[in-house]
Amino acid sequence: MSLSRMARRTRLGVLAPCCALLIASCSVASGPAATTALSDASPGTTNATSSASERSALKPIDPAAFRSAVDAAARKLLVPGAMVLLRTPQGTYEAKVGATGLAGHTPPDAGTHFRIASNTKTMTSALIMLLAQDGRLHLGDPVSAYVPDVPGGKHITIADLLKMRSGLYDYTNAPELAATLDADPAKAWTPQEVLAIAFRHPPEFPPDASYEYCNTNYALLGLIAEKAGGRPLAQQFQDRLFGPLGLRQTSLPAADDASMPDRFSHGYMYGGSSYALVDKPYPPELQAAARTGKLPPVDYTHQNPSYATAAISTADDLSTWIRALVSGKVLNSTYQREWLHSLRPEDPKAPDGQQYGYGIAYQRFGPNAAMYYHGGELPGFNSFIGHDPDNDVTLAIWTNLTLSPDGRTTAIALLPTVLDEIYAGLSLPPAPAPTTTR
Repeated sequence: MSLSRMARRTRLGVLAPCCALLIASCSVASGPAATTALSDASPGTTNATSSASERSALKPIDPAAFRSAVDAAARKLLVPGAMVLLRTPQGTYEAKVGATGLAGHTPPDAGTHFRIASNTKTMTSALIMLLAQDGRLHLGDPVSAYVPDVPGGKHITIADLLKMRSGLYDYTNAPELAATLDADPAKAWTPQEVLAIAFRHPPEFPPDASYEYCNTNYALLGLIAEKAGGRPLAQQFQDRLFGPLGLRQTSLPAADDASMPDRFSHGYMYGGSSYALVDKPYPPELQAAARTGKLPPVDYTHQNPSYATAAISTADDLSTWIRALVSGKVLNSTYQREWLHSLRPEDPKAPDGQQYGYGIAYQRFGPNAAMYYHGGELPGFNSFIGHDPDNDVTLAIWTNLTLSPDGRTTAIALLPTVLDEIYAGLSLPPAPAPTTTR
């Protein structure tokens, strides 16, 4: 997901100095968690794994230490449940913390369904690239050729939308959206309704003049994909992405469907929806009440997420998805190169910091470690997916609490712990962090 508010709350670029301290403070597990090492190496790959580990500076992963670190870090964030799925040349590792609901004792696993929020943007952008690959659209086309009445739409290109450089107002910043979500959680939203909210506000800057994470861009891209592809977005996702890659547990629900598939996690958050939609800090009294247990989190599981066009998936499916996308199994070689080369620094003053391209972010956090990634955040859930092609590392993290009492996005807050278990010589340069969540 990529949320500008997440970037301000938890910066990937400044995680490195915290890693050692965070791990040290989490050295003792405070409750039951399960980590499983599942070997996915074929016979005769031991030497290859060893040499790959040396070449990539991957640490040998101790399942018990991995479990202990994730468990302790997650419990400090007060998350009811968390799931970390890690795939490396050494094997597959699962760290499970807590339960999928406050009222039950079912632990999460790699097949537990959750709302992936802005990780859906990686799918929307991939579909747009496929449609360009088919010749049904061109990335330099103006938005006005597909969607009428967009402010400045003749000067905003599809590429501007993909890269978060349109300058349009982000509808999730509008107070009336959060107010409506809290007053009518079951409301089914159309893209036209959320765009109407955005278009009541003037643009933030001229097209391509700057970067700003903006959900309005991807609401427009969904409509463009439907017009160019001639079919509903959900059907195109299924036919062109989920089906071919075997993502059987991933779906884009209908706008009026707020249900969850069997074996799902509930999702929780303290306070109203606005805390997940804008950079609004928790007041001290709310933080104190949450920490002491006097304020229980609100169950947002069945709040209708149609305002965000958010898919449902599992850690297993998302790991398969992000690895396939980054490794070139979705696009042909020409469009894969264009997709990879779309990255631009979010902050021109930090050219080596976080970059954002066509629905994907990228950051280097060590001499031999870097990831293409995205994140997701909405009321009830926070998540992160990433793939490091140089070291063949794939990571999926989800939590069922959006924000910790001190206001950290919980899946992103687990990243320093997880990365420190994977890589030797971890070093995250001071730079903007993932604006990749909401």
